[in-house]
Amino acid sequence: MNKRQLTIMKMLEPNRTFTASELAGRFQVSVRTIQRDLDKLQEIGFPLYSEPGRYGGYRVLPNRLLPPLQLNENEALGLYLMLHYFQQIPDLPFGEIRSHLAENYYAELPDSTKEKIRTVEERVAFKTSPVLRKNNWTTVILQAAVEQKELLITYESAKGKKESRVFPLGLYFDQSWYMPALNKDKVLLYRADRIHFAEIGEKKEDQLPTLSEWMNQPERRPSVETVLAFTAEGERRAKADPFFKDVSDGHWRGVIPYEELAFTASQLLAYGEHVKVLEPEELAVKVKQHYVEALKQYEQ
Repeated sequence: MNKRQLTIMKMLEPNRTFTASELAGRFQVSVRTIQRDLDKLQEIGFPLYSEPGRYGGYRVLPNRLLPPLQLNENEALGLYLMLHYFQQIPDLPFGEIRSHLAENYYAELPDSTKEKIRTVEERVAFKTSPVLRKNNWTTVILQAAVEQKELLITYESAKGKKESRVFPLGLYFDQSWYMPALNKDKVLLYRADRIHFAEIGEKKEDQLPTLSEWMNQPERRPSVETVLAFTAEGERRAKADPFFKDVSDGHWRGVIPYEELAFTASQLLAYGEHVKVLEPEELAVKVKQHYVEALKQYEQ
């Protein structure tokens, strides 16, 4: 494929029609040359079709193939290493790209590059938590968020299944997929693997915050100043913990919403004798309660 044919692929759009004469004038070549270019694109699977008549011409089908990737060997190695990592993330939106690249782009690489990719993949591993329930809705959720459209969901909470109409802000992955979404007048957080059904509706909401705006906004829930004291071993562990990684000089200081205190207490149990709650007293009490309940399991 030559440079002109690649440029033609980029120019053609589903909502715009070009005649062979217009393309010939654009590239300063003959109409016959352009027709050969278009024939070549059709041969490799580019979804061109022509519309006859006075206002006809060439256009492409929606969801068309994009121009092929042109990577050097190091970039190809980096791409496949990235895809190897993405393969470990469960239910990745548009996740079929991994198999598509493996079957198409990979097949066209030189044998020496294929061998290097296999060697690299054999020597790099990414570990993630096991998937408790396969989720088929991440792509639908992301499409609704991008289009700012309403999403009709069936969601399973501690109180059972419930149908809701929400406007997703996006998706983020933290050991599982989470969907912050506007439900009536406030943004609620949903776990994507607890969604049993999702369908995009027709209503739109143009005033939604972006996912990054929502994630970076100041905490507005009633909260309490919290201080934790870690031993040297506790601090070493905490630096690898996303909840307490900002520990410094044996202490962690932060603000925790009151409604998250019970969850925070359960997280602290993993540190055992290597952490002590200095403030607030409510959190210290919840940690003690957890230990009391745990000890009951071993009483005769």
